[in-house]
Amino acid sequence: MYCVLFVCTGNICCSLTAEGVFRQMVTEADLADRIGADSVGLHRHHVGCPPDRRALKAAKSRGYEIGNLRARQIDMQDFADFHLILAMDATHYRHLIRTCPPGARDKIAMFLDTAPQFGRMDVPDPIDGCVNDFEFTMDLIEAGARGWLNRIRRERY
Repeated sequence: MYCVLFVCTGNICCSLTAEGVFRQMVTEADLADRIGADSVGLHRHHVGCPPDRRALKAAKSRGYEIGNLRARQIDMQDFADFHLILAMDATHYRHLIRTCPPGARDKIAMFLDTAPQFGRMDVPDPIDGCVNDFEFTMDLIEAGARGWLNRIRRERY
């Protein structure tokens, strides 16, 4: 199974939502037996927590169910267990590159690499924002998830 890991700061908003959206897209593409997904945060302050209620609402309004997901913190084993590690912004990317074991750098990429139409590399963390910020984040996450699924399907299946 090809495994994808989504990474943000606390894993209660962006990366957790990306995991849920990507999983649903994988299931709808009939690839759930070939592609797996998980998400983590760089920090441990939200470990075990459910998604932010606004992220939950934004996802649900677009037909994604993420309420069963829980935050966890990245650990060194993740670098071995996942084939692709996607950073939600440049700060996360730099942290992953700095802390990854030798040989894991090629697994790390920016989440929005597959969504150039937005002209940006970072998915902004809407945690301190308003409902519209969560909607914009959902736009980015849907496009990035779709782009990565298409790339993985094209390159592997």
